[in-house]
Amino acid sequence: MLHHKAYSLVEATKKLESYCAYQDRCHKEVTTKLKQMGMIPMAIDQIVTQLIQENYLNEERFAKSFARGKFNIKKWGKKRIVTELKLRDISKYNINTALKEIDELHYLETLDTLAKKRLRQLSETNKLKKRKKLADYLLYRGWESHLVYEKMKELIP
Repeated sequence: MLHHKAYSLVEATKKLESYCAYQDRCHKEVTTKLKQMGMIPMAIDQIVTQLIQENYLNEERFAKSFARGKFNIKKWGKKRIVTELKLRDISKYNINTALKEIDELHYLETLDTLAKKRLRQLSETNKLKKRKKLADYLLYRGWESHLVYEKMKELIP
């Protein structure tokens, strides 16, 4: 049998302040964490409201840092970023704001670098199979299909 520590409102709030201060969080992550701590819905609402008022929790800031991080570190395309933000119940407005964090020129340069690097790793000799492998790799990472196909035509003529 699992024994959960019972948290007071103040203890739970302090714990969640640290959780949010460590790294930007979305409302869904915070709510899930509070449910895991065994907090009742009324307490959850109260804590979330307080975290928002004290700027520990800011969905727009979360979306922006998420988009920047996944693009700069993991080299994800916009489609994957949008999908992942939607899974976290981020609003359309905040998703669009987050995408503006990605510079268009840098975006296309990153696609080029990523595609060329992946191409060097492929040992496939059949041109069609090579194209498919490159496309699958880039599409999985969330790059828009029209950009992927243009890049393929350019790199594997």
